[in-house]
Amino acid sequence: MPLVAGIDSSTQSCKVIIRDSATGALVRQGRASHPEGSEVHPEHWWTALQEAITDAGGFDDVDAVSIGGQQHGMVCLDESGDVVRPALLWNDTRSAPDAEDLIREAGDGDSVAGAAQWASSTGTVPVASLTATKLRWLARNEPENAARTAAVCLPHDWLSWRLAGNGPGTGPASLELLRTDRSDASGTGYFSATTGEYLPEVLRSTLGHVPVVPTVVGPLEVAGKTPGGALIGPGAGDNAAAGLGVSAAVGDVVISIGTSGTVFAVSKGSSHDASGLVAGFADATGNYLPLACTLNATRIFDSTAALLGVTLHELGDLALSAPEGSGGLTMVPYFEGERTPNLPNATGSLHGLTLSNYTPANLARAAFEGVLCSLADGLAALQAQGVAAQRIILVGGGAQSEAVQQIAAAAFGVPVFVPKPGEYVADGAARQAAGVLAGTLPDWPVEGVNVRARNGDAPAAFLTTYRRYAAKAAID
Repeated sequence: MPLVAGIDSSTQSCKVIIRDSATGALVRQGRASHPEGSEVHPEHWWTALQEAITDAGGFDDVDAVSIGGQQHGMVCLDESGDVVRPALLWNDTRSAPDAEDLIREAGDGDSVAGAAQWASSTGTVPVASLTATKLRWLARNEPENAARTAAVCLPHDWLSWRLAGNGPGTGPASLELLRTDRSDASGTGYFSATTGEYLPEVLRSTLGHVPVVPTVVGPLEVAGKTPGGALIGPGAGDNAAAGLGVSAAVGDVVISIGTSGTVFAVSKGSSHDASGLVAGFADATGNYLPLACTLNATRIFDSTAALLGVTLHELGDLALSAPEGSGGLTMVPYFEGERTPNLPNATGSLHGLTLSNYTPANLARAAFEGVLCSLADGLAALQAQGVAAQRIILVGGGAQSEAVQQIAAAAFGVPVFVPKPGEYVADGAARQAAGVLAGTLPDWPVEGVNVRARNGDAPAAFLTTYRRYAAKAAID
């Protein structure tokens, strides 16, 4: 019974899942916490990984391992293999001005032309999360550290490299052993998902020189071996790994409802959205992974439940007791600004109030409808890039709510599948590791429930109303 391990090294924690490579059956698992913050020394990830492996019973009987990791984080190494400075994570926003500068420079001072140029060359318009913007920040603010940087990699790249026995003091030759995959590379800002090639001119214009970057290996190629002989898979960015974990295929759109919302699809074609709403990433199978984000999701449910003095479960029951459309009450949930559409200074709003519809049940339903309509706008952004949505796979903490499931099917207008709660990123990494062993991805079962979409081709009336008010928020 060959065993495989999948690792999810996220912002908050490290999780290790060990499964039977043939059936996908769970054998054992472990986890450890990461320190908080948007600037973390990578050694903390390595320590947490060792703790999680121990908690999972070790890797002595594991034949292959793969890592899914948080995207975009900037890990800089010097010639000896030592970390130059703590890594700046995806959620570190100090490089926002650098992102704006890079856009303007690409358009010779014209931001619109610059955004179009970036979308064409990399698939993604720079924002503060991208690694390229962090390199520009480093060169501008810490030139001595920029000059020391001999190699740049991402969190999952660095951990795979460490698993293979490399690390501080292993020297310049070991830097050439850094490996990554196209899904994670596509989130750097200096890699083209379409051509599969790095863009050295971007590295030079951000860091000041072209460092060693990880070799991009194919979806099921071996990226190395552990000292114990286990094969190391190419790994993936967290969203791409989650796609593997729920067996998303072309035509599937994965919508994750957590603190914020994420909408991404498996697509045969690359996307190039000059508006910046859709990031043109690659997936972990050889296809593409266009992705859009929203800022306001389950926190809207939390706030509304607190206002009404009910639990989240009671909030869902209240919502389902109200009619579709919330009696004319519409919530635009831009409580903390918004990313899709890009309205960082927007605020939330409540529309259509009357004496008859201002009830706890209608307010509860308006909160659910507002969040799901906002995610429907993310879906629409993907569809504008040519994504064909045949099925929604609904994941994340909010996905288990019956109210979310029912309203989602109405808002999205396509069938919805809700997998059982699980560690989708770690599971996807484990499935990739099994594919490295077998030469093809295994068809592991994904259990869950199907929710039928509403009848008819026209959008739900509450979505049409929502979009009218959301458009007004954009103007205001």
